[in-house]
Amino acid sequence: MNDSIIYTLDFDGVICDSAIETAITGWKAGTTIWHDMPDVAPHAIVEQFREVRPIIETGYEAILIIRLMYLGKSTAAIYANYAAKVQRMLDEIHLSVDDLKKLFGETRDNWIACDRAEWIAKNPLYPGVAEKLRRLGQRHLWCVITTKQERFVKEILGANNIELAGERIFGMDRKLSKPEVLKGLKAQHPGQPIYFIEDRLPALEGVQKHPELADVKLFFALWGYNLAADHSAAAGQAIVLQQLETFLSDSLGVV
Repeated sequence: MNDSIIYTLDFDGVICDSAIETAITGWKAGTTIWHDMPDVAPHAIVEQFREVRPIIETGYEAILIIRLMYLGKSTAAIYANYAAKVQRMLDEIHLSVDDLKKLFGETRDNWIACDRAEWIAKNPLYPGVAEKLRRLGQRHLWCVITTKQERFVKEILGANNIELAGERIFGMDRKLSKPEVLKGLKAQHPGQPIYFIEDRLPALEGVQKHPELADVKLFFALWGYNLAADHSAAAGQAIVLQQLETFLSDSLGVV
């Protein structure tokens, strides 16, 4: 595969539509911190969560966002001064980011242990993506670069009969930023083109801040968790705006 393209894909919002599962996991975790919340998440809050999902970088943030929604905060109110709201809530509950990451992961583990089929069902792959990844695997090297914990990526891919070696899943466990992962792949595969497909504009812009990654081709997955304002902001940059249909059509000159 020396002449192949190395595909690097974000997971949530590119491969997997995990918004509903993330909302429910956030709620389940939240009930262990705030005991006024009922056991089952209201449908309206789960649905509203999809509107706020684009602001989330790492899953644990769902715990805080779900709490804000339970307190009646609108989507616009959550977006306003989001970082300050997160810090204020962390201060109030006397928990660290690492504490919340651990809680979020353990909550998922418990859900999987209790009802794996339900958990998998709440993590559907986008239509056509499984077949696309299988075709990619026949001719190209592909990797997942995500802020998700790696065991959950493995669980979802395996449930969809997609084979990907563990060393090609770069998740939260590695404690590496996405630019750091891309630099490592460049060093391991000198001269091979790298495509990075991501649904969060800040992540793409983060790669652009590293001159040594200037030859990494950036694709903005418009089918994922992003906003119209993000599309406008990306349009003037060296970023390819891509619809799911185009990604699935193999029009990148590959398979």
